[in-house]
Formats: sequence, structure tokens, C-alpha cells
Amino acid sequence: MAGRGSRLRPHSLTVPKPLIPVAGQPIVHRLVKDIVKVLNQPIDEIAFILGELTFFGEDVVASLEALATSLGAKASIYRQDQPLGTGHAIMCAKESLSGPAVIAYADTLIRANFSLDPDADAVIWVKQVDKPEAFGVVKLNDRLEIIELVEKPKDFVSDLAVIGIYYFKDVSVLKQELQYVLDNNIVNGGEYQINDGIKGMMAKGNVFKTGQVDEWMDCGNKAVTVETNARMLRFLQADGDEQMVAPSVKIINSKIIEPCFIGEHVVLNNATIGPNVSIGKNCVIENTTITNSLVQTNSTIKNAHLENAMIGNYVSYDGNFKAVSLGDYSVLE
Repeated sequence: MAGRGSRLRPHSLTVPKPLIPVAGQPIVHRLVKDIVKVLNQPIDEIAFILGELTFFGEDVVASLEALATSLGAKASIYRQDQPLGTGHAIMCAKESLSGPAVIAYADTLIRANFSLDPDADAVIWVKQVDKPEAFGVVKLNDRLEIIELVEKPKDFVSDLAVIGIYYFKDVSVLKQELQYVLDNNIVNGGEYQINDGIKGMMAKGNVFKTGQVDEWMDCGNKAVTVETNARMLRFLQADGDEQMVAPSVKIINSKIIEPCFIGEHVVLNNATIGPNVSIGKNCVIENTTITNSLVQTNSTIKNAHLENAMIGNYVSYDGNFKAVSLGDYSVLE
């Protein structure tokens, strides 16, 4: 999670993208919890690879340490000070690369229910997609083993897209291959890539299988993050195991159309909220209708009709625009 999330600006200017809330929880929190649920086994350690200290500061570290503790694991914090690729980022955490491990990119959310193949040396999690030419995909043999990774194939190879989550029975094997990549300056697009380590493992006979997820949700930019928020709210509503509207919400002449997440100490006055809306704690919403939108914390919104909008923290908004995208501490009156 070392990247700056430039496609999600202005929201990622002040908050690292993986910590931006979706359906009431930071993206990375939801991702880690969902992976733990799929694995269905105790987790000893969660290693987080962050960017520079000036952006990923002590408040970020504290949030991630609390997440690990809540899952019965210890947190290890590593830094990638230069954007040198996924393979380089993983090797920044080389002290933690031993035994069984999952490696995941922290800007995606999943819904999945499958068991890891005990005969596999590694599992690459995939999702069936309609336009495989827009993704990196896996090529399988007749034993359903992965034999090749193909980036944005012009001709059809398969429709199973790599989503950026991997399981290794012994991740030290990947570490050895990535060390070779670094030592021999093997780069693609000017960066050291995890795929080159994986290809080295395949060349030495390691067996890779697929783990297919039911849902794969991106948080790369404002539009898809708003859509991911809506999809996640619908999943949570169906699950029924999370409180969606905090008990402290004050509702005055207002209506909530589910599914919605509304955080602690929110005031709704003459407002219609939903469906598919998340509102963070300590917000005040007056004379406003909001649908299919994300509002983060400590913001005041008046006299608005918002649709497909994304509002940051500590925003003051008074107006009649719809599909806005306002970063933290913005004022529009």
C-alpha cells in the first residue's frame, strides 16, 4: 500500500487511498478481514508495506497496528521509499517472507468463498471478466494449473483476470526468485514486478492454481469507488452482520432508504438519504437529498441534491451541484 493513489485525488491527497472508508470501514481493513475469512485459519503476522513517513505517518501505523491486533496478529511495518514496482515492494518486507503467506494489493475489495488447493505451491486469485484484453490473465493447462501470465492479450488466452491477491505455501521461494530479479536488474516498465518472480517459480516446476472470487471491486478512482461503495452496502445488507446505522444518529423529519451506512453522531435534518450512501461520523446533513454517494467525516452539507458524489472530511458544502468530488477541508458555499 505504498502508492500515492493519484487517480483518486483529491481524496488521496490527505488520506492514503487504502485508508479511505468504503461502507464505513477503510478499504484495507475490509480487504484484510475478507482475506482472513477466506483463509479460515489463524493469522500470526500482517506486514504492511507503506510509502514515505511524511504521508504514511504514525496515525496510519496506529490504525494498521490496531487492525492486526483485532485479528489476533502482530503488525510489521515496512517502507518502500521509491516507486520501484510490486516485486521491489514485496522485498521491502523480506524479513517477513517465510512460511505460508498471502500477498495482496490494498486498493481492491473482494467477496469470495473457496478453499485453498492443498496440492498447489501457490494460488493466484482470479475473477472471470467480460473483456480479458483489458487485464492481465492466466493461461491454464488441461490440469487447470497456471502455466503462463499474459498481460492484456490481443488474442484470447482466457477470461480469468488476475486481481492482485496471491497465496504461497512457502513465500520464501518467491523471495529467492525476487532476489534474483533484483540482483539481475530484470525490469518491466522500469519496475521490478512480482510476475517475474512468479515466472521463475513456474520455470522450476512450482504448481500454481487459481482461486476464483465471486466479486472483485476496484477503488482506483472516484467513479468506481462510489460504485464499489454501493455494491459493498448491498452485500453488507444481505449479510446482516454489521450495524448499518449508528444508534446515535439524530433523525429530524428525514428518511433513510436502505442500504446505507451512517456513522456515529450524524444529524439528518429534512434530508433523504439513500439508497447506496455512506456517511461518516459527526456529519450534519440539512435540506438535502443524497443518493449513491460517499460522504466521509465531520462534514456539513446543506441545500444540496447529491448523486454519484464523493465528499471528503471536514467539508462545508452549500449548493445545487450533483456529481461533485470534494477533497478534505474544501468549502463550497
